Amino acid sequence: MNVLFISLGCDKNLVDSEYMLGILRERGYEFTDDETEADIIIVNSCCFIGDAKEESINTILEMGAYRLDETSRCRALIVTGCLAQRYADEIRDEIPEVDAVIGTTAYDAIGSVVERVLRGEYVRELQNTDRLVLSDLPRISTTGGYYSYLKIAEGCNKRCTYCIIPQLRGRYRSVPMERLIEEAAVLAGRGVRELILVAQETTVYGIDIYGKKMLPELLRRLCGIDGLEWIRIMYCYPEEITDELIDVIREEPRICNYIDMPIQHASDEILRRMGRKTNRAELKTKIARIRERIPDVALRTTLITGFPGETRADQDILLDLVKTVGFERLGVFTYSAEEGTVAADMENQIPEELKEERRDEVMSLQQGIAYDKAKKMTGRKLDAIIEGRLVDEDVYAARTYMDAPGVDGMLFISSERELMSGDIVHVMVTGAREYDLIGELCDEPAE
Repeated sequence: MNVLFISLGCDKNLVDSEYMLGILRERGYEFTDDETEADIIIVNSCCFIGDAKEESINTILEMGAYRLDETSRCRALIVTGCLAQRYADEIRDEIPEVDAVIGTTAYDAIGSVVERVLRGEYVRELQNTDRLVLSDLPRISTTGGYYSYLKIAEGCNKRCTYCIIPQLRGRYRSVPMERLIEEAAVLAGRGVRELILVAQETTVYGIDIYGKKMLPELLRRLCGIDGLEWIRIMYCYPEEITDELIDVIREEPRICNYIDMPIQHASDEILRRMGRKTNRAELKTKIARIRERIPDVALRTTLITGFPGETRADQDILLDLVKTVGFERLGVFTYSAEEGTVAADMENQIPEELKEERRDEVMSLQQGIAYDKAKKMTGRKLDAIIEGRLVDEDVYAARTYMDAPGVDGMLFISSERELMSGDIVHVMVTGAREYDLIGELCDEPAE
């Protein structure tokens, strides 16, 4: 039977999708990307913010039309992931074309759930959100095979006032290190050259099972795996970044000099209301420390505009930090009031239009900063991993150590030599456009 699998949301959700695909393949199912050829449709959903929730619901309804169509092949529509965890009862009541819901910590049941649905059952498969799926699951890569995500932990203990994740994915649970090393070795053996570490928060990895932060040790051990050439770290909370972690990134050549460090805001009052564990002075000190120890580091951050109670003065403080720090990479979200969170019940909610104006103001500032930084890269030699070829423009698209897939910029390369996705090549930067670089192949490695 043919399965159409749609994975929405973050890269952590994508890892769960890859495990589910592996389970289904072992049970003999085949896969299709054509809705009209699908016997089973599975939507791995997201509901972290309003836009993600809307996308998930619209996708489910769109796929539900095939389930209701008597001329369609579709015999089952299954919803997994965060939306299923949060709104299991509502989905059954309001979207009757859905045949099963599977929560965030029950995705390993996908095979048996499909079989039960095909027998005519309605299935509601939810587990305790503090469960950690640790069985030896197969996994199918959906990223092209040359890079892959390694989810090192599940859940979160931070309890930021705007965030629903602890309710959906439970407390922080680290994956035992030996399992991670084994999985990384398997991925490398399959041709993965870039390993991207993800979790709701990577920086406190191991504290729950080893009694201390073990990310530096994990990184050192990952660097010993043959085949891995780039290791990238995402989701580093600034207050948890230690000198030991900074030094490991600086000292290990396989670890990209790249830190994804979501700070969310710069106003002390807004940070306090968000439940964040840092302030503006500490952020500036930590960033200065990182830049001092790793001079060519690429710092990525994410920000939220329009948080309840945010004033014009708070916005100006945020703009000032963005201007003075000069993040290499930056993304901005407008605040989304999620039911069940503390922030959703706060007074002085900001109008949507004003949230968007403030987001656009930050992004306009960042666009100029990013372009200036990109222009300064001209003449520099970098290594880059090939993503693919843009036939219409006759160039190859690649990423440097400064660019995580899907969220950052690209390096466009003109080359008469045929290149393959996953190749790591030496490039001389010859120009820039806004967030992207332009270059040509050279014989000398990165500086």
